[in-house]
Amino acid sequence: MSAEVTHLLARMTETWNAGDASAYAGLFTPDAEYITFFGLHLRGRQAIEDTHRELFKTSIKLESDGEKPLIKALSDDVALVISGGSSTVDGEPDPSRTSIITLTALRTPEGWRFASFQNTRVGP
Repeated sequence: MSAEVTHLLARMTETWNAGDASAYAGLFTPDAEYITFFGLHLRGRQAIEDTHRELFKTSIKLESDGEKPLIKALSDDVALVISGGSSTVDGEPDPSRTSIITLTALRTPEGWRFASFQNTRVGP
């Protein structure tokens, strides 16, 4: 489970940085709940894709914080995931964008997908 979920996290960064809204949204379940750092609540894969298609027109790219994510099995088919990271804007690091994300990973017929996402900015 851990390797599959770690790969799913890596794909999240890869698809974001490639600006591929469809592939990014495809990492989530069709009925996923997605909450942005400023509290926008997206419901479902299509809303995630539509919102990120616009966001990916900007120069924001994701960066790892170098820490190993916490992946805690809740059952054979469900895991709690807590990971950190930051982003750059126009290639410049922006410490105010450092976040911790909490996700629920779920084993589905499509493979592992995220069923929930919560992004919280790290305060000073």
